[in-house]
Amino acid sequence: MSRPLALGLLLALTASLAGCAAAVIGVGGAAAYSALEDRRTAGAQLEDEATELRAADRIGQRFGEAAHVNVTSFNRVVLLTGEVADAASRAEIERMVQGLPNVRSVANELEIAGVSSLTARTNDSLITSNVKLRFLDAEFNVLHVKVVTEAGIVYLMGIVTEREAGNATELARTTGGVRKVVKVFEYCRPTDEVCRPPAPPAAPRAHAGG
Repeated sequence: MSRPLALGLLLALTASLAGCAAAVIGVGGAAAYSALEDRRTAGAQLEDEATELRAADRIGQRFGEAAHVNVTSFNRVVLLTGEVADAASRAEIERMVQGLPNVRSVANELEIAGVSSLTARTNDSLITSNVKLRFLDAEFNVLHVKVVTEAGIVYLMGIVTEREAGNATELARTTGGVRKVVKVFEYCRPTDEVCRPPAPPAAPRAHAGG
């Protein structure tokens, strides 16, 4: 897959996920992905979005610009990344998030450090985009793994098989600018219903002419 084609697919996919969940994405014969291939239930997807909004709002009200915290929820598991002033703030934010509805567990990766610069955050966003593009180049379903980058460290979340986890990790690890890869995966077997490929659409019935 060419780089411009992959970028177009990534942009289309992002736009689709923000809108109709049943849309099918395909660009010029490239790999096509449907938002229905997300391995989370529809309920979990909605709960994840609500969790991210609630957590960001509460953290913002409590800490303001004194902390830089990214909240990423996948299948009710919440990843916290960013920078806080001290260990007490780090622990308080974890407790706040853990107390939200529909949160199963929290992976607290907050660093005790000064708030990152705009330049650093822009570089992290570029790394995330490059990792996703490499997934597309390798025809790896980008809906199965969520990518978060903080200070050059790439965090991978998703419901995946061991083989998929290894492939995603290797693609991320060998992307330019990546310092380290941290896996926050839930694992399934290829035979588990959640990790089976979606059934192909039924062929249209032929109608006899009259």
